Amino acid sequence: MQAVRLLSLGFLILSSCASVNQAPAAVGADLSASQKAAIGRKIWQNECAGSVAGLTTWNAGEEFPSLGIGHFIWYPAGFNGRFNETWPQFIAFAKQQGATPPPVALERHSPWRTKAEFQKDFDGPRLSSLRKWLAANVTLQTDFIIARSRAALPKILAAAPAGERAKIEANYHKVATTPQGTYALIDYVNFKGDGTLASEKYQGMGWGLMQVLGNMKDVPAGPAAAAEFAASAKRMLSRRIANSPPERGEKRWEQGWHNRCATYGRPL
Repeated sequence: MQAVRLLSLGFLILSSCASVNQAPAAVGADLSASQKAAIGRKIWQNECAGSVAGLTTWNAGEEFPSLGIGHFIWYPAGFNGRFNETWPQFIAFAKQQGATPPPVALERHSPWRTKAEFQKDFDGPRLSSLRKWLAANVTLQTDFIIARSRAALPKILAAAPAGERAKIEANYHKVATTPQGTYALIDYVNFKGDGTLASEKYQGMGWGLMQVLGNMKDVPAGPAAAAEFAASAKRMLSRRIANSPPERGEKRWEQGWHNRCATYGRPL
């Protein structure tokens, strides 16, 4: 029942999936509590080095803060970014689950307009209360990330070219046959999106889950598929960097991104 509930919440969060008549089986539906907790810890380590301080971050070269174990993006008022703004989606999910976020979390836009403002307020009551609440609600954040991942495949299949859908779906299910592959699918959607947004492309080429699945080599299901997913993710992210605007300096992130992708090929 909990898996069904999370799946339906995922579809509410990403309503564009509604056009798909029948969703394939949900990724991670059979995860044990310990496996789900391990995935949450890995994501927290990936995004925040496992630290409480890292739960509220403003990355160099970005125009917005990134919050929580999944570094959910929160745009300041007036800023229109190319990336999917996930913080308001997470807060809506948290409220649906009966959680009570601190008052600052309920604002529609980030109250910090610049990194300087954010850093000045880092030890103030707003960000301190936010970190405390996030640290106490890691399971809630993990559930949100899993719900987003569950909603991704039908959305991808609706957006993909007709000739690529069978390969994408087959690769998805090959990867999903092991706990490590399930972690890879869950983490990558949170990390780089599902690949369906036109805005999340450089020179017409995306780097999300759709592109990673579509560019996998033909391998058997199981650990080999998880390893090839990791390799394909590295290829797509290197392609993104090569296509990115030079002023963004994305090359500086390549090794860290590749290190993260390498975890997809290792046992959970």
